[in-house]
Amino acid sequence: MKQLPKRLLSIDVLRALTMLLMIFVNDASGVNHIPSWLDHAKEYEDGMGFADTIFPCFLFIVGLSIPLAINNRISKGDSTWQLFIYIITRSAALLIMGFYHVNLEEYNSTTAVLPRAVWEIIITLSFFLIWLDYPDTMARAKKYVLQGVGLAALIVMAILYKGGSDEHVRGMHPSWWGILGIIGWSYIVCAILYVLVKGKLNLLIIIWVIFAGLNILFHTVLHGGVFLIGDADSVALTMGGIVITSLYAHLVKIEKTQRVWLIFTILGVALIAGGLLIRPYAEGISKIRSTPAWVFICSGITILMFELFIYLVDIKGKINWFKSIRPAGTSTLTCYLIPYLQVALYELLHIHYPSFFNSGIGGLIRSMATGFIIIALVGLMEKKRLRLKV
Repeated sequence: MKQLPKRLLSIDVLRALTMLLMIFVNDASGVNHIPSWLDHAKEYEDGMGFADTIFPCFLFIVGLSIPLAINNRISKGDSTWQLFIYIITRSAALLIMGFYHVNLEEYNSTTAVLPRAVWEIIITLSFFLIWLDYPDTMARAKKYVLQGVGLAALIVMAILYKGGSDEHVRGMHPSWWGILGIIGWSYIVCAILYVLVKGKLNLLIIIWVIFAGLNILFHTVLHGGVFLIGDADSVALTMGGIVITSLYAHLVKIEKTQRVWLIFTILGVALIAGGLLIRPYAEGISKIRSTPAWVFICSGITILMFELFIYLVDIKGKINWFKSIRPAGTSTLTCYLIPYLQVALYELLHIHYPSFFNSGIGGLIRSMATGFIIIALVGLMEKKRLRLKV
């Protein structure tokens, strides 16, 4: 009986490309005079730019990876409780990092003891100390000391933190959970549900439909959300990824892999069409408002991209085409955090780009080059095992 490998290279490549584009659009947000279609759409607009497709794609990829990761741990003998601890631990790490990043947005250097850039560097280095992929050969005492230093630094930074305006100074608080926090909440909900239903495809499909239905409901009738899942946009995206990988695994298991192309194409196109059809009735297309049309369209796009990479990477073996960005697929969180150090160092050292690289095509070249340089740096770090493991 056939089964999927423990790791799909197509998912790694799709994740790597998404991470490259995430660095690109984040950096490009500081560039003047770029095409409007590249940027995020405004909150009041009915539409989405290229930048609005990146994060939902990443959430979907989180879902694609969950069945493989959990089944791999089950094959190693993990019990249900061990799986729950694994899921909760990973989610907690993402929530903590997201919590600090959200408060970084409202940091007040005027009233705080430390400049914003220094605070940013210290919390980022602390993340590395706590969640670094330490070698098995390292003495436990040394590892625990380094993790303790990182934890202590985070506590001190929380104590020293000052946010808000000069008139209304406040301490750290969760105004929202940030990119990593959203991933963390979505991951804990969807991964635990996957374990509870024992990865049964029919039940996973039902859960996916329920989450999508809730997202529609919250944008048509109820106009709100519920604890943990909000308006169900992120869990709908993540559960969609879980269903797609589980469906792929099922087709491999029954030796009907040729059906992948037809089924994935139909699903991808149907979701995009469904998003366009529901658009007038559920608050249009909007990433900021996390509307159903946005969720459906981005899910459909990601399925079609995943199908393409299955063909190119898993079937045709063209992994070397993506060699330059592969570290972004294997050390993704490291890639995500490095720009925080980059931006903070630029601010601290008063480094500025020449005017050509701050506007138009020059700025876009800068942003794409930044993505490739960061990924290359992370590739070098990966060789030295300087990568986060969450």
